[in-house]
Amino acid sequence: MQVLKTGAEWQKIWLQSLQSQKIIGFVPTMGALHEGHLDLIRNSKKSNDITVVSIFVNPIQFNNQEDFDNYPSLIKEDLALLEKENVDVVYLPDPQSMYPEKPVLSMHFGDLESVLEGAFRPGHFSGVGIIVSKLFNIIRPHQAFFGQKDLQQVAVIKRMVKDLSFQTEIITVPTRREEDGLALSSRNLRLSKEERDASLILIESLNLAKNELLAGKDWLAVRNQIQQKFEDEPLANLEYFELINPDNFQVIESIAQSKASSICVASYIGNIRLIDNLPIIP
Repeated sequence: MQVLKTGAEWQKIWLQSLQSQKIIGFVPTMGALHEGHLDLIRNSKKSNDITVVSIFVNPIQFNNQEDFDNYPSLIKEDLALLEKENVDVVYLPDPQSMYPEKPVLSMHFGDLESVLEGAFRPGHFSGVGIIVSKLFNIIRPHQAFFGQKDLQQVAVIKRMVKDLSFQTEIITVPTRREEDGLALSSRNLRLSKEERDASLILIESLNLAKNELLAGKDWLAVRNQIQQKFEDEPLANLEYFELINPDNFQVIESIAQSKASSICVASYIGNIRLIDNLPIIP
């Protein structure tokens, strides 16, 4: 496994892979790796000759400085995991090499950034778009792998790839969960035992709402039921619980309104913000 700090180091390997007609898979991460990340890596290794994993905590996608400052950093442990998974290349740039100057560019994603994560985290998707664009320009992968847990982020990246004509196929990998259903997230490391127990309200609410909808219950009634459930949990502070069309991320009021539908949720558990989603009609 090669650990690279600069794009110039990767350029030499990329030229060799180009000459050898190697297919490159890419998994961008912010570190604090878990089994969900490893699922992405394993999917890449199945369909690509070379798998590259980046670790970079991107400062411009955080609109909360405290959240950025507290984001888990486990580089030594992450590298050991990647070595065990037989990753070919780890790209580990420092902030100065990625942002020698503060970016003046911003990205806008229309209606995609006006709801849910975009509404509650202004500027977040611009930061995501800029860093993913930079990484795609450096790595130039044939395929890139992202988790379904960040469903709106995947939609934004797919839009960016389409609009900017990146020659990269975006592969979405299903959410990996703990045995009790909690979606794996690097942020879970920051939960206390009490908060970890309380965090199950996300998946419990998603499952309950899905079952109620499929049984024919009205969405407004379902959402009111879920909001009361969150109000009854003292450690939870619900931001949104919405039924959406995953193709365009528009909020809908009935599963009959769209060929596909998913429920998305975001909530603080204590001081930790968690998100999750569940397809109703894939």
